[in-house]
Amino acid sequence: MNIGAAELLPGGLDFPVAGQGIAARSPLQLFWRRFRQDRVALASLAFIVLLVAVALAAPLIVALLGLPGPSVQNPNLTDQFGSPLGPSLAHPFGVDQLGQDVASRVIYGTRVSLEVGLLGTAVATLIGVIVGVLAGFYRGFLDTLLSRLIDVVLSIPILLLGLGIGAACAVRGCVGGTIQPGLGVIIFLIALANWTYVARIVRGLVLSLREREFVQAARALGASDARIMFREILPNLVAPIIVYSTLLIPLNILLEAALSFLGVGIRPPTASWGQMIAAATPIFNTAWWYMTFPGIALLLTVLAFNLLGDGLQDALNPRTAR
Repeated sequence: MNIGAAELLPGGLDFPVAGQGIAARSPLQLFWRRFRQDRVALASLAFIVLLVAVALAAPLIVALLGLPGPSVQNPNLTDQFGSPLGPSLAHPFGVDQLGQDVASRVIYGTRVSLEVGLLGTAVATLIGVIVGVLAGFYRGFLDTLLSRLIDVVLSIPILLLGLGIGAACAVRGCVGGTIQPGLGVIIFLIALANWTYVARIVRGLVLSLREREFVQAARALGASDARIMFREILPNLVAPIIVYSTLLIPLNILLEAALSFLGVGIRPPTASWGQMIAAATPIFNTAWWYMTFPGIALLLTVLAFNLLGDGLQDALNPRTAR
């Protein structure tokens, strides 16, 4: 019995055999073929999709579960000493010292974390891509100026910067009221400080791509600098930009939690996981649930984005093809 070459090799249809043509795959098909083999990344993606659904449908979910709103206070849910009551059928995650339902606040806290992570990262990535492309393409004085600016911004402790900006914008906002306290300040801080990581990566890639043959050919055909940068070079940067943006999202979520924990981020009555953890610190010995559930939500969210970023990096990198 004769065995064809396709039967001896894994993924036999990927290899040409006598009488058969070669089936070409698009880059998107190749990406999905590699990505779906990573079950951890797929599970992380499913969890993130669930988080987005929870954030969008938070009022509906709270109503279906029969929970009070995140800002509804009920002093009857504390004992005679004023300590909050623990998990029960009516309040599965317990309540805090004001009688607010922890489960409801955790659900609404998903909105804040995703808004900060996605919006803040989008703005920071946009700034970083523009700065990195300009620095890498033009080199010379502009590259030196922008690179030194990146070094200066990276040398500033981001938490101290956040404390200063948060305190300065706490009452009336900043920039003529354009930047409002709370979510606006956090997104402004992320855009101000975290674009540097993307800019450095993009600059290094552009320095390499600008010497490639397709760029030289476009230049010989009379293409303008803007066309070369944004029509020839930028499409080749999509994969690394996606990967590093995904890895930047959990850092920004943690930054929001840290600033809210320190009291200069999201302010009450808006629900935030970092703010809830800060409020739970003094009563952790008697009300463990108030810190545990928002802490678990924060941990799982950050872990899911990190694992998804690793999976995207493996799937979008041809050198890791399986």
